[in-house]
Amino acid sequence: MENKTKVAGIEPLVFEDSQILILGSFPSVKSRQNNFYYANPRNKLWKLLASFFNEEVPQSVEEKIDFCKRHKIALWDVVTSSNLKGSSDVNLKKSNYDVADIPGLLNTHPDIKVILCNGKLAYNLFTKHFNVALPVYYAPSTSPANTRFDIDAWRKHF
Repeated sequence: MENKTKVAGIEPLVFEDSQILILGSFPSVKSRQNNFYYANPRNKLWKLLASFFNEEVPQSVEEKIDFCKRHKIALWDVVTSSNLKGSSDVNLKKSNYDVADIPGLLNTHPDIKVILCNGKLAYNLFTKHFNVALPVYYAPSTSPANTRFDIDAWRKHF
């Protein structure tokens, strides 16, 4: 379940004019290997966002970065490093982890107006560690492990 060496997450993807911050819990193994967010092709995030903006689903990292820039979306994770082995959120809760400096990010990017937590663990970790003056919403995880995904919970934020 755990190992002693912490592995790093992914640096935030944020732009000067980002307005919405989507926070995950910690990147999956596949995302860490690709050094980019939501790299598992079965993760629903990119298809979901593309549908909201009536666009083709971005495929390459460059297309995904461009997509986020055009739509003023920032991506990060609540946990920046962990000794988690694998991708399971269940095991992440039990791991030794470090949290992101989200208040620092918000201070340097004042155009961010809302935080959307991708999954229950991201939301629970965020509300446990932070108290910010922005609206913070829970949205069902886009992970392929979430079999009860509800698109409407996401749609109302876009």
